Amino acid sequence: QVQLVESGGGLVQAGGSLRLSCAASGLTFSNYAMGWFRQAPGKEREFVAVVSWTTIGKLYADSVKGRFTISRDNAKNTVYLQMNSLKPEDTAVYYCATMEKGLGSTPNENDYWGQGTQVTVSS
Repeated sequence: QVQLVESGGGLVQAGGSLRLSCAASGLTFSNYAMGWFRQAPGKEREFVAVVSWTTIGKLYADSVKGRFTISRDNAKNTVYLQMNSLKPEDTAVYYCATMEKGLGSTPNENDYWGQGTQVTVSS
């Protein structure tokens, strides 16, 4: 079965960095754009970043532009999110997801989600 497993979350001080990883199995990884989303307590899940299957196309939420970088390694079936200059408002559970419709779309009923990894940024 399809599995997406996130790792790399943790507690970091404001201004610090974390690198999240999402390892995929059970699917043809290069068929999908891959996205990162986050959900803070009491808030709806929101888009963070997406990378195309070619690795060339990338989109970011305005709130993370210039601080976060998404990348992927199709040979390792893994997508990454490098997060720099972290702020307390980045605190959330971060999820990776397949995005079969590509950049500019949202995950649909045919897409898959990981279980999430907690990122906590202290002030």
